[in-house]
Amino acid sequence: MNIAELLVRTARSFPDRTAVLRGTTALHDYAEFAARCARLAHHLRNDHHLEAGDRVTLYMSNRPEYLESLYATLWAGLVAVPVNAKLHPREILHILADSESRVAIVSPELADELLPVLHEVGKRTHVIVAGDAHYAKAVAGRPLAPVPRAPTDLAWLFYTSGTTGRPKGVMLTHRNLLTMTHGYFSDVESLDGSEAAVYAAPMSHGAGLYNFAFTLRGCRHVVPASGGFDAQELVELSRDVGNLSMFAAPTMVKRLVAHLRSTEARPDGFKTIVYGGGPMYLEDIRDALDTLGNRFVQIYGQGESPMSITVLPRELLADRTNPAWEAHAASVGICQSSVEVIVADADGHPVRPGETGEVLVRGDTVMAGYWNNPAATDKTLRHGWLWTGDLGSMDTHGFLTLKDRSKDVIISGGSNIYPREVEEVLIRHPDVMEVSVVGRPDSEWGEIPVAFIVGRGVTASDLDALCLHEIARFKRPREYHFVEALPKNNYGKILKTTLREMLKTLPSGPASTNG
Repeated sequence: MNIAELLVRTARSFPDRTAVLRGTTALHDYAEFAARCARLAHHLRNDHHLEAGDRVTLYMSNRPEYLESLYATLWAGLVAVPVNAKLHPREILHILADSESRVAIVSPELADELLPVLHEVGKRTHVIVAGDAHYAKAVAGRPLAPVPRAPTDLAWLFYTSGTTGRPKGVMLTHRNLLTMTHGYFSDVESLDGSEAAVYAAPMSHGAGLYNFAFTLRGCRHVVPASGGFDAQELVELSRDVGNLSMFAAPTMVKRLVAHLRSTEARPDGFKTIVYGGGPMYLEDIRDALDTLGNRFVQIYGQGESPMSITVLPRELLADRTNPAWEAHAASVGICQSSVEVIVADADGHPVRPGETGEVLVRGDTVMAGYWNNPAATDKTLRHGWLWTGDLGSMDTHGFLTLKDRSKDVIISGGSNIYPREVEEVLIRHPDVMEVSVVGRPDSEWGEIPVAFIVGRGVTASDLDALCLHEIARFKRPREYHFVEALPKNNYGKILKTTLREMLKTLPSGPASTNG
């Protein structure tokens, strides 16, 4: 089935329920929300001559039009390509080209940045600006009946990166998304329709994926007026809208806790905070429970099996009388009900409890493969299992503890930063001879990217300017350490473990240093 049918079902059953709010202002009930999606779907299929299976890129900040653009794309039988609004316009070019998206729906402020770049390279992608006069005309036009899709048809193309530094398109089917949605009810929380999903984290990622569960139950969707995370705004929404559920990176949880403590505001309006996307330190979750009470659930997932690998339920997090509580809170929980999870050796054989190996997953949430990349697909999907690239250990009770990320991804504030991607930008500078980027643990962001540079006459300011011109601001290194040489093994491979050890002896901060 087409997962957009979830919206059709709810609009028929609960047409008068409030569906979408901007801040505290109600914009649409479910009947009007569905009607706007149907009209925009007609615009995509008929005015832009798109056919079932064609791709539509969503390059948007958090805004109400995001939800209707997503549903309109799926409604029309098309494939949504959601991308992080923090990406640099030049990074979008690769995604547009690789996905062969002929249409991009873009926020007004991002359109101002993207259009000149598209013109510069002669890229012929039609840009629809969310909320402008043409968009308003589209959502007021003729409706389209939902286009039937098979469970195995592609629905969502999520671009992630690997150690190669080139983004790969993760192919998620309608079955993948529907299974993930049902998993929310069995593993995270039940919903009765009174809840409100608030989108403080990017809707292009995990927060947006959870929208399907809230739509299925006829809940409210709240886009903060700020379009993002603001602790005071969230507390006010919890008071004025009430019964809020949200997905948050650990750094967001920490900031919310600090705000509640400093203002002594009550957290009564929050129902559930699902955290994931990076490491949550034990002391931080303890402080969060002390401040907000039993409102937390942890999940572990990847783009290749979104939001759906393991879960640490609220009842386990809340039970601090359990002698194993610290071990449980430091883990990422137990496997979710829709998947199987094992920790395996290099041959795919399960290791003994407590031993470290690679985390493997299989089930109906696992991707169909990488878009136009059979080699990467064959490497990652083997013998029926998704090889996550994450290293961990599992105890005798099934609790998984992550040890390291074999792909060297840096998770900063819930966003993935891939060192090779940053390195390929830095090495373009004519005075840089070698470079390696690693993560430094950070109490606020989880990790921050740090660059080790071998070069002559180049400064941190030079490299910062280069990064800001080529990649998203959040990916640029926070520190530059200039060294005579990078540590390598006998095969010439840079030893990032040695660099991480070196960081322990080097001062942190934005200023460059000599190693």
